[in-house]
Amino acid sequence: MKKTTIIISAIAMILMQSCTSPVQPDNTLSSKEIKDGWKLLFDGSTSNGWMNALTKNFPATGWEIKNGTLATNPELKGEHGGGDIVSTDKYKDFELSVDFNYKPGANSGIKYFIDTERDSGIYRSIGCEYQILDDNLNPDATAGISGNHKLACLYDLIPPSNVKDNGPDAWNNARIIVKGNHVQHLLNGQMTVEYYRGSPEWKEAVSKSKFKDISGFGETIEGRILLQEHGDMVEFKNIKIREL
Repeated sequence: MKKTTIIISAIAMILMQSCTSPVQPDNTLSSKEIKDGWKLLFDGSTSNGWMNALTKNFPATGWEIKNGTLATNPELKGEHGGGDIVSTDKYKDFELSVDFNYKPGANSGIKYFIDTERDSGIYRSIGCEYQILDDNLNPDATAGISGNHKLACLYDLIPPSNVKDNGPDAWNNARIIVKGNHVQHLLNGQMTVEYYRGSPEWKEAVSKSKFKDISGFGETIEGRILLQEHGDMVEFKNIKIREL
């Protein structure tokens, strides 16, 4: 058999294997993920594991579960709105992965180290935030300092770099990795933010932010995960976490 024929046959075999490889269904874990300690925070069909940050119940309006997604829907807010939702469990050291799809002009976020009990719940929606934003259409992208309101930033504290956004009406992947005081944000596999809570650089950033008057902001040892309802439509799926 000629060398070129062998090469063509090998390429064809690879293509056939890639075409027949099963695609993992949304909101499920592979055997490897289970072995590595991952668990789902959203099962694709129920609100189990999530509650309103104030009422401790899942919102009756403002959120909907459809087509395997957990979505904010401003058209369903009703008189009292949906509000932010938080995980029922708390986390300390973790790796969080979330697929999100935002509509043109949308604003939302994924927050962590949320303390819903502190000071009678006054800070129930305050924490470190992985910003979700349409940088091209939402005016908040030009607010803040040096871009620290843009997609995949640490909101109002640290601007992002290496941002590779798939854009509105497309799925993006957010990943947040926390090991002690070391925190990383990733967007579609690219690290956009890295910082150390409690460091001099951290304290300086906080002192210039809207959180400057909150004692110990962002230095909670453990807290809940929060999905923000900001009045725009954003969908979430494949929400999974593993404790480190």
